[in-house]
Order: sequence, then C-alpha cells, then structure tokens
Amino acid sequence: MSLITEITIFVLAVFVGFEVISKVPTMLHTPLMSGTNAVHGIVLLGGLLVVGAEGADTLVKIAGTVAVTFGTINIVGGFLVTDRMLEMFKGRSPGGGRAGSGRDNGNKGSPNDRARG
Repeated sequence: MSLITEITIFVLAVFVGFEVISKVPTMLHTPLMSGTNAVHGIVLLGGLLVVGAEGADTLVKIAGTVAVTFGTINIVGGFLVTDRMLEMFKGRSPGGGRAGSGRDNGNKGSPNDRARG
C-alpha cells in the first residue's frame, strides 16, 4: 500500500471512531471500557512479543516498547476509571455512606426521622 492510502485509511478510521464513541450512551461506558481494556491487553502482549523477538530492528523494538508503555498506561487507567464508574452504581448503606466503602460518617438520620421514632 502507498503512504497516501495508509494515511487516508487512518484519517477515515479517526472520523469513524469519533462518531461511534460520541454516540455511546453513558450507561454503556463501563462495559465499553472493559472491552477496550481487553483489546489493550492484546496490544500489550503483542508489544512484549515484539520487544523480546530475536533479530528485530532497533526501530521495531522502540515501537514495541512504546506500545507496551502506552498499553500499560491505558489498561491501568481504564481499570481505575471502570472501578470508579462501578462505585457510582452501588447503593447507599443504611448508615448514610456508600455500600462497601467501610466508612461510617456517623449520620443518625434527619431530626424528622428521629422524631418519628
């Protein structure tokens, strides 16, 4: 393929990707992030294979190292964002704090709750 063809495919992929991602509803963000983490796990594995390959050019090893670095950053960041998003969907505990947070903020209810009994 010529360089012009590859650049054209890349630009079209950017536009299509932007359109697809911008149409994703908020509720589907977390499952989509989990799928993206799986894809970046494959990128990370491929980068490790390239870096460890015998007889690879220096440029190829540098590209593999960059892929491993960015893949790792994206996987860790994706899991952190996914975890934070899932925390938002947990219900509230009777003590007033988030369920499973291990925190008790000492909330005894409103004065109206205490008056009712």
